[in-house]
Amino acid sequence: MGEFRILEIKQSVFADNDKRADELRKELKEKKVFLLNLMSSPGSGKTTTLTRTIEQLKDELRIGVMEADIDSDVDAQTISKLGIKAIQLHTGGMCHLDADMTAQGLEGLETGDVDLAILENVGNLVCPAEFDTGAVKNAMILSVPEGHDKPLKYPLMFSICDVVLINKIDVLPYFDFDMEVCRKNIRMRNPNTKIIPICARTGEGIGEWIKWLQQEVKEWKS
Repeated sequence: MGEFRILEIKQSVFADNDKRADELRKELKEKKVFLLNLMSSPGSGKTTTLTRTIEQLKDELRIGVMEADIDSDVDAQTISKLGIKAIQLHTGGMCHLDADMTAQGLEGLETGDVDLAILENVGNLVCPAEFDTGAVKNAMILSVPEGHDKPLKYPLMFSICDVVLINKIDVLPYFDFDMEVCRKNIRMRNPNTKIIPICARTGEGIGEWIKWLQQEVKEWKS
């Protein structure tokens, strides 16, 4: 039987991506551009939360948004109506963005006049967590209807996030969702993550989220 080589393709792909992500963060630091990677499952309220965020910060920071999706430009159209820079990124069927794809998006966004760049990643709790996009911070949204057990089912997503927004708290009375159990499950995966309950629809809790983001941007640009 002939000799053969075993190539660890996945490991190589991740290593190359991690290197590119580190390079991208260095470039962003030099340009003083803060990149936030926003992730969640479909229907969690990403775009509504993003809209609230932009409304609160657009007079203070120059904001640009990259809307990533498999197809369509619905989200980009929604965000562009807020009077900020927005572009749509089509992933060609892929369920995530990696560092190189993000870099291409930033180039298209033309970040020379942007302080805060936000990547609204593809709606998925698995693939986006596996690829470092080069973002300065990772944020995710968990909505109440999804259940308090999601940190147990999708450990990697919760372990890489710097902040978790628990959205749709206005419907807590109608769902079997235990906030304290959810907090405990998140802490089990990442004891250092910031947990902020919000309702993007009513604006409840958004102030705390905005303060966190303002501080992170300030520290990055200093």
